[in-house]
Amino acid sequence: MPPSSSATGKRPEPPDTVAGDEDKLSTTALARSLELPVQQLFVTLRDYGWIERRADNWLLTPKGEYEGGSYRDSRRFGRYIVWPSALAKHPLLSAIESNQRITAASLRRFYPALHPRQINRSLAEIGLQQHSILGWELTELGRQWGGQQAESENSGAFYVTWPHEIVDHPVVQRELMRLAAGPPEPPQEAPPAGEGDLFAIRDEERPGARDGCEGIDGHRLETPLEQRVCDWLYLAQLAHAYRRALPCEEPLRADFYLPQGGVYIDCWSENLAAGELSARLRRREVYRELGLRAIEINAGDGDQLDEVLGRGLLAFGIRC
Repeated sequence: MPPSSSATGKRPEPPDTVAGDEDKLSTTALARSLELPVQQLFVTLRDYGWIERRADNWLLTPKGEYEGGSYRDSRRFGRYIVWPSALAKHPLLSAIESNQRITAASLRRFYPALHPRQINRSLAEIGLQQHSILGWELTELGRQWGGQQAESENSGAFYVTWPHEIVDHPVVQRELMRLAAGPPEPPQEAPPAGEGDLFAIRDEERPGARDGCEGIDGHRLETPLEQRVCDWLYLAQLAHAYRRALPCEEPLRADFYLPQGGVYIDCWSENLAAGELSARLRRREVYRELGLRAIEINAGDGDQLDEVLGRGLLAFGIRC
């Protein structure tokens, strides 16, 4: 037989809806519909002046009654406050969510296919936080995006909280949606000889293919300078991405990106086309505006990458 409420010292919660009045919700049910902690909603309604605390009871104020609040009496639960179910769409209550700070764990609500660990790693890959022996530490870019450093009261581990608006940030959406989508569909079997797609791009027509610009790690590169940089990074055992999107809404991509240290690398080969030159100059501005770590490799640096890249990475704390 389950213990009574008096035995546990915990007052039972009122039912979600009121019998005979299905459009009325208890405060607990209203909090559940808003996906908020119950105590947070009670405190917020108090701050709005809709309810007030007297002794051990919550009472409606005239303002709360104006918003549709009323009382219900129950033999089991006593007297409690109920609200119209439509109140969940009230602008003030909707604003509670926008004022909330969220973590990687609560971001999972919007990306259920991802584990919080994956979300944390993706935010780190963007450059918003970094992992250390203390936990997840906020970076300067993360601070610009509204992140705040926090510490677990139980374990002392560091973690980062974010304004709710980060859910709608185009860069975060782009990266988490790509991660949640998983790998692309496997390629279809090649058609029989003589029935190939006339519009398909053959391997020999891909950028860099005719020049043999393929890195040791398999990256298809566009210039010999990019190939030399790619091979240098690979042999230095530095994980790197090729043509990585920058953490901005513009469709800009760095030649290389090193997750370790969050360093972007651009190769300035000779005879760049006007459009490519313009894009690279814009990337240089974005690096400066966002305070990102960036290294430029010029056409004449190909024979001295040990010095140029080695010294540049060392300045960012990366030894190789």
